Amino acid sequence: MRPALRATLLMTASAVMFGVMAVVIRLASEHMHAFEIGFFRSFFGLIFALPLLIKPGLRLLHTQRFSLYLLRSLFGTVSMLCSFWALSHLPLAQAISISYSTPLFVTIGAVLMLGEVVRLRRWSAVIIGFIGVLVILRPHSSDFSPAMLIALLSAALAAGSYISIKFLSRTEPPDAVVIYMTLIMTPLSLLPALLDWSWPNAMGWLWLAVIGFLGTAAQVCMTRAYQLGEVSALVPINFLQLPVVVVLAGGLFGEKLDLTTACGAAAIIGANLYIARREVQLARKVTIDPQAAIAESAPR
Repeated sequence: MRPALRATLLMTASAVMFGVMAVVIRLASEHMHAFEIGFFRSFFGLIFALPLLIKPGLRLLHTQRFSLYLLRSLFGTVSMLCSFWALSHLPLAQAISISYSTPLFVTIGAVLMLGEVVRLRRWSAVIIGFIGVLVILRPHSSDFSPAMLIALLSAALAAGSYISIKFLSRTEPPDAVVIYMTLIMTPLSLLPALLDWSWPNAMGWLWLAVIGFLGTAAQVCMTRAYQLGEVSALVPINFLQLPVVVVLAGGLFGEKLDLTTACGAAAIIGANLYIARREVQLARKVTIDPQAAIAESAPR
């Protein structure tokens, strides 16, 4: 199978699994607190990630950048707990749409932490994306809920996690990133889970195992997809998560995607697609003509 086709199929599988996982989190929240779900997502995720060690062995975990792994996991843990709480308290389509603001925060963080130069057109896309966020939040409307701010906080913290991965990907194997993520996040997420602990019933255990499997499998598929294909072609596929959630949430919980959320999501998705396209164009210019890339990245 050609690498581009494999990358497309892997990214599609990742988006579908992440969408299904969001719905299963809502089902699990009927049996236990969102923080406990977060802990078991990491715990079962670690179990499902361990087979990645079969071929390379423990040498895969050899690293000189453990402190960066720890920072990435701190961002990831708090982001995950906020996300799971939001998925338990908001309409699923609304929570997923707000989570799409993460690349907007990544762009800002890349400027502040990585020293990347962002020109006017990409800043304009970021502004349009955040206008879409405000459309969804409706801060002056009776439909506004503080839970929306928790979802937005999750997106911002996830950006810190992704920026850490940018650093790690320069030297670390992708499977090591996945394993370390679950290995560190499991004990970190246990502490808040203990604040409202209740042992799951049989159905609860089933949902937790499914969440752990889907989360790890989706992460692995996404990592492999980005290895094989171009970001500009793969990023749009990730947004399949939203229609998957809309269909399943409508059938299981009677939730509908309202027009305001749809318009806000469209603005955020459009901004993300433009930002991804511009980043790929600049990366190609760096490969072909470094001087042209410098001129292209200059602020205007």
